[in-house]
Amino acid sequence: MYAWMFRHLPGPLWARILLVVVLLALIVVALFGWVFPAIAPYMPFNDGLVGAAAAGTAG
Repeated sequence: MYAWMFRHLPGPLWARILLVVVLLALIVVALFGWVFPAIAPYMPFNDGLVGAAAAGTAG
């Protein structure tokens, strides 16, 4: 799949490599800027139940 996409990018080899790097950087920025913050409230590792359970049994 990636080879097919790389073959269909326009320009010489150096331009295709630069284009792939720029596209990957944009994807990473979009993920960290919008996607991950949007789904963070729904992730189970934000609950903090381990600390609450340990505090209740310490006494």
